[in-house]
Amino acid sequence: MIKRIVSIAVLAGILLLGITQKEGLLATVNEGGTYAVLVSMLLVAICVFVPIVPFPVLAGLIGGIFGTAEGVLVTLSGSMIGTMLFFYIARYGFKEWAQAKLDRYPQVKDYEDKLHKNAFLAILLVRIVPVVPSPVVNIVCGLSRVNGFVFLLASAIGKLPNILLLSFAGASFAENKWFSFGLYGVYVLIIMAVNYVIVYKRMNKVPE
Repeated sequence: MIKRIVSIAVLAGILLLGITQKEGLLATVNEGGTYAVLVSMLLVAICVFVPIVPFPVLAGLIGGIFGTAEGVLVTLSGSMIGTMLFFYIARYGFKEWAQAKLDRYPQVKDYEDKLHKNAFLAILLVRIVPVVPSPVVNIVCGLSRVNGFVFLLASAIGKLPNILLLSFAGASFAENKWFSFGLYGVYVLIIMAVNYVIVYKRMNKVPE
């Protein structure tokens, strides 16, 4: 009961901060500087729970302000802080509620089976190619027996390519806007194509 109360309080605080302080947080990020680094990480962490700013826009903005290398570090750090918090809230705070929600999505069962066979690889692949929405991955892994460190490592490695691309696109935006848009557009098309192939194969899989 105490874990649930703490989880509710933390979640409510995150949502309230994100919704009420969005403009102020973004203004601080735009100013740059050391304080902006911490606020950027906080903003990215909040967006793991509620997308008050679209992640591609936020990651690109951070990359544009801090540069590619520092932008990757800031965005990945914030993303993992939010992701791990989400993971542990699902595991210790809302286990019964989360499980009831997941039971409504039969397709998640397939991912759960793969998760139990090879947790690291299953998490890594679904982070690189998001065939399962990120919040669902956080919840499923939180409800499972996946080790927290394995989840952290696989998620960080899997998120890195997307964050690197977004940070680079953001850092290049001032010099060449069309290049930045085109770079991310190609990435999105590739992800959509891979998702289509996976879904197509699953739909046409011959039952054994």
